[in-house]
Amino acid sequence: MKMLLRLGLILFLFRVCPMAQAKHIITYEDLAKVQRIADPQLSPDGKWIAYQVGVVDLAANKTNRHIWVVSADGGDPRQLTRGEGSDSHARWSPDGKSLAFISTRGGSSQIWVLSFEGGDPWPVTSLSTEADGVTWASKGDVLLFTSQVYPDCPDEACNAQRLKEVVESKVKAQVFTELLFRHWDSWRDGRYTHLFAVPAKGGTPRDLTPGAYDSPTFFLGAPDGYAISPDGTEVCYTSNRTKGAAGQSAAAWTTNNDLFIVGTQSGEPLNITADNPGSDASPQYSPNGRYIAYTSQARNGYESDLIRLRVYDREAGKTIDLTPGFDQWVGGFAWAPDSNTIYFTAPEHAEQPVFKTSVTSPKVEKVLPGMNDDLSVSPDGTWLLLTRTSLTEPTTIYRVPLPTHEVTNSGDITVHETKINFIRLNYENKALLAELDMNPAEFVTTPGAQGAEIQSLLLKPPGFDPGKKYPGLLLVHGGPQGAWEDAWGYRWNAQMFAARGYVVLMTNFHGSTGYGQKFVESISGDWGGAPYQDLMNATDYLEKLDYVDKTRMVAAGASYGGFMIDWIATHTDRFKALVSHDGVYDNPSMYGETEEVWFDEWEFKGLPWEKESMALRLKWSPSSYVQNIKTPMLLVQGAKDFRVPEGQAFQLFTALQRRGIKSKLLYFPDEGHWVLKPQNSELWYKTVLGWLDDHSK
Repeated sequence: MKMLLRLGLILFLFRVCPMAQAKHIITYEDLAKVQRIADPQLSPDGKWIAYQVGVVDLAANKTNRHIWVVSADGGDPRQLTRGEGSDSHARWSPDGKSLAFISTRGGSSQIWVLSFEGGDPWPVTSLSTEADGVTWASKGDVLLFTSQVYPDCPDEACNAQRLKEVVESKVKAQVFTELLFRHWDSWRDGRYTHLFAVPAKGGTPRDLTPGAYDSPTFFLGAPDGYAISPDGTEVCYTSNRTKGAAGQSAAAWTTNNDLFIVGTQSGEPLNITADNPGSDASPQYSPNGRYIAYTSQARNGYESDLIRLRVYDREAGKTIDLTPGFDQWVGGFAWAPDSNTIYFTAPEHAEQPVFKTSVTSPKVEKVLPGMNDDLSVSPDGTWLLLTRTSLTEPTTIYRVPLPTHEVTNSGDITVHETKINFIRLNYENKALLAELDMNPAEFVTTPGAQGAEIQSLLLKPPGFDPGKKYPGLLLVHGGPQGAWEDAWGYRWNAQMFAARGYVVLMTNFHGSTGYGQKFVESISGDWGGAPYQDLMNATDYLEKLDYVDKTRMVAAGASYGGFMIDWIATHTDRFKALVSHDGVYDNPSMYGETEEVWFDEWEFKGLPWEKESMALRLKWSPSSYVQNIKTPMLLVQGAKDFRVPEGQAFQLFTALQRRGIKSKLLYFPDEGHWVLKPQNSELWYKTVLGWLDDHSK
């Protein structure tokens, strides 16, 4: 009888408490299923968060984006937009009753408005040149947005006619008279980005930034290169108006972006940062309208200069530095409701903590650890809205009460403990992640060049067994002034490599961000020097791990990481196979092929026809040592990559084939510097992982 009762209890428990489903390693299908959370926006009353959810449609080869909303107290989210096309960039109306957003539902990118209570959205614009980047003034009914227009066209009819003529013309030739005639992945077609203002109820948009300039410019806008004053009467935007010796635009070789202000109804633009030769960007008005906060770099031509946080006092007409002595790059930032305190993110090693400073007391304090982004502050100033991520967690929205300091007495010692409570608000990916077997990053330190200690992120395979031997994979980041961070990604997702059985090492060599500006600057003019030594020392560490088979080592990287893979190929044969994605191979020819020539001029200390600069280019050019290559190489290249154009990959592939080195070229005619289309991304992972597996297993 007891045995029957016990058996019945076991069966009952099995029914109500089923065994946990066995986890599996991540596949590309899993990666594609991860919903992409972005752009959380807090309502004016602080009760709701609108955000963007991207869902990959692998069969249709696209990502559909729609707007969702969730209570700031948590609970079930509600989908606000549906249908064909993508919806993004939602912004609240001042009364919180409506949302303006960008949608392609009508076949082109336009501004639409949706009542928060429900119903069908309605279009605000129907421009032939389309609309993007909408924002709403804190008061009034003014919407600000961008559109790419012909600078000599006075109205929509002119722009529409010009576009029609281009489409219908049998001649597709173009004539260029200045640089930046192409950029990243698109060609200049005679149009420039301008700012427009339009009533929220619709009407004729007004061009606020006429002329043959990009206003806002593309450069270093985080998150936007423009803002509208709280009362809707003024806008501030970033633009580069620098001219060359022949009177042409110098935007290709200068980074002197300035901030301009102009009225939304009339007036001439006023340059408020004319005294700074570097880049000024990302303006944000304070809630009371008195200040404009922005990011600023001191040196012209150096895109990786220290990024500071400054404010312009509109009443006093003066500028205040809010981050004196702070040695990290300021990222996104948000005003507190007191119009004095500003919260911001900045890299710190492989994380991105939240810091704060203030106008009246410009001293930086660390507020929150971890990998944070997308900051906003509650209307009462007591909590932050932000996103967090890690190598095991895609972007997730959190509400974080601002830390309080609790005093604990222990004998004669008083301890101040910081209490942080992260309140998760969305769970779109929770079920999927629960099925995946993934390990968190481990942080390791190795000796580097110039007496430095170098940090790496180490990722072990799922089901890791210390008694087994695994192949080692060195991943090299791009930039080069960038870093590997404890953050989820869709391109170069480290979990995808670990799932194939690799022990993955991601090293933040000299030049990486998050370790101070001196460390960042150390790479310029030394591309194959200290960074290479750092990476080889890190590889030594990886090879010495008991569970790594040093006879099965491989390496891969993109952009500067691709350069470094090419450099590694010409300077060592310790790896069984290499993957170079959009890498710089021949530095002398790179200058004439790329578009942002300020980068090349700074990194190699001058112009290529100057003797010292050319010597430096030749010294750090893998093409100078191509005769040394012995390692099989996979090259990946996008035809629309104008940062590192296809000629670089073609030159290297030709040399590899001519020398009889086992090699393969994966070429994407419809991709730029990144592989973005879902089916192309699937092929990328299949090809890259297959190449590494073929040579290491």
